[in-house]
This record gives sequence, structure tokens and C-alpha cells, in this order.
Amino acid sequence: MLDPIVNFFTWIFQMIGRAIGFVIGIILWPFMWAGRWYVQRGWILKAAVGAVAIILVALYGYFIYVTQVWTNFNPDYVEAYAFERRNVSAGEQVNAGSGTDTSRTCGRSAIADVTADLIDYNVNQNPWISSMILYKLGLFGIDWDHTPWLDNKASFQRGINQALRRTTTELADNLGRVRTTSQIDNDLQDARGNMQFDEETWYFGLQPFGPKTPTPSYYRDAITKLRSFNTRLEACQAVFDARADNLKIYLDRIASDIGSTTALLKDRAENYNYGFFDPRADDRFWFAYGQLYAYYGLMKAAEADFEDVIKQRNLTSLWQTMDAQFVSALRLQPWIVANSSEAGMFASHLTTMGFYILRVRSNMVEISNVLAQ
Repeated sequence: MLDPIVNFFTWIFQMIGRAIGFVIGIILWPFMWAGRWYVQRGWILKAAVGAVAIILVALYGYFIYVTQVWTNFNPDYVEAYAFERRNVSAGEQVNAGSGTDTSRTCGRSAIADVTADLIDYNVNQNPWISSMILYKLGLFGIDWDHTPWLDNKASFQRGINQALRRTTTELADNLGRVRTTSQIDNDLQDARGNMQFDEETWYFGLQPFGPKTPTPSYYRDAITKLRSFNTRLEACQAVFDARADNLKIYLDRIASDIGSTTALLKDRAENYNYGFFDPRADDRFWFAYGQLYAYYGLMKAAEADFEDVIKQRNLTSLWQTMDAQFVSALRLQPWIVANSSEAGMFASHLTTMGFYILRVRSNMVEISNVLAQ
């Protein structure tokens, strides 16, 4: 009685095994052909081809390593700043010295410090993945973002970068000048321009053809400009306009920014819910995670920079609630990102991340409404 059932399952597993073997054969065929071709060549050509192969293996080994090892990744990184001990708003004079301009001391901008440190995290502590030549080449010509592999770190970095671009723009346009009628700070203007540079430029390009300055070099220069601004601010030689309306504008822009990300997550979750087999769910998720990772630190920094405003408007409780929402979102770190239907059997990490972002955004809108009163 059981023989037909056993034979059926035996046949099923045989077919699965043959299919797997067929796929592996297709994958290995170019390498087998190349090996036969290599054996038939002369020693000079063998040496040249062997050297190229060794270089490629080394490059891909390094590429795989840097995409999988996230140096200094720490969702609790803001604790190291100890902003709660500052007790001074950005730009506020804390020491009059002997009455001369050179002896005065003012509060540094925590926002500028965190922005510079996050750029440093993206391009110095970790290689900037998006402009690496092997990332640009993709998997046999397929963009890595369209595969399930080796793209999570790049998406995470771009999410952080999205927040940094928004912040450097706000520093130059609003926070680092008086009521938008004074001259834009040169360091902040340069930092903003550098951070708007293309994310994928390597040392050489085709459009236009020729050598180029790679993306990380521009971002590193932005670090220098931000720290230069903060040095001058600390010496009371620059401006940080810590007014309530500037804080409101900054929060509104961030709320709009992460609102766009929730729309991106919603579209992917509703139209491509393939469970664990959605090749783009992971990069959507980690882009959103990177944004929250950066904005968490920047909001803690804003709390320090606008200390007087937050105390005067009794926003401490609301701000702490928003911080708690960030912490909850950053605890979500799945090994494999699933994009399942909301009515399905499995979790949908995209939907869950979108929910956390909306909670953060809701708190931002509530704080903004208080500031508008």
C-alpha cells in the first residue's frame, strides 16, 4: 500500500536533485571551459592569466569581507556622547574670558559633530560600498541591489547618507545663519555641496570619459568642513541659530524625508510580497534602518543643541518618547528580511519597519505642533 507513495516521493527528490545538479552545472560550465582553455596555453600566457585570476580572487575576497563585516555598528552609539551632561545650547556663550573675541567660548553644535562622525563611520571606519568597482559591476552584470546578496551594507550606508544630506542642507540654509538673511557659512555651504555629490563615482568613469575624484573623497572633505565650522563656533566665530522655528523646520523636513521612505516600504510590501524570496526587500529594509540609525543620533544631538527651546516648551517628555520609538525600531535586526502579505503566515519585516517609522514620525509631528504654538 505504501509503495506508490514511497515511489512518488523518491521520484520527487530525484527530480529536485537533478534540477539542482543542472543549475550547478550551468554555473560551473564557464569555469570548467576556462580551466580546459588555460591548461592548453603556453606558460607566458598562463602566468599572465594566473596573475589576473589571483588579483580578481583577492579583490572579490576583500569585497565580500567588507560587505559582510560592519565595523563599529552599534545602535546605541549615541550613549557615548553623553549629551545630557552638556547643559548648553549650540552657539550659546559659556565663557566671556577677558572680554576679547579670542577668549570667548560658545557651545559646539552636537548636530554638526554627529553628522561628521556618521560620515566618518560611512567612509573611513568602513569602505564606501556603493562606489567600489566590484559593486558597480554587479553579479555577472546584474545590479547587486537586484539580488539577495552583498547589498545590505550598501543600502544601510545610503540610508545614513540620506539623513546626512538632509542635515547638511538644513545646517547651511537655516541652522548656521541668522533668520536666512545673513550670509551662508562657507564651511557649511561646502559641506552641503560635498554631501550632494553622486554616491557611486569611482576613480574612472565613462560619462564623461576619464579619471574622476571618487565619492568618498568628497564626503571626507565634508567631515573637515563640519569640524572646521564647529571649531569656529566653539570660539564664537560662527553662528548656530537655536530658535524654535528652526527646530520646527528641521523636524518637518525629517518627517517628510522618512515619510517618503514609508511610502517606498508600503509599495514594496503590497506589490512584491514574495516572503523570503523578494530580492529587493532586504535593501529597502536596510535603507530605512540606516535612516533611523542616523536620525536617532541627530535627534539626540538636536535635543542638546536646542536645550533651551526644549525646556521652555516643556518638550522633554515628548522627546523621550520619540527616542524610545527610535530604540524600538533599531532593535529590529533580522538575519533574513521577509516581505510577506499582512494576512500571511510569516512576518513582514518591511511592514514592521514601516510601522516603527510612522511611530517616530508621529512623535515628530506632535513636537512640531507644540513648537508652532
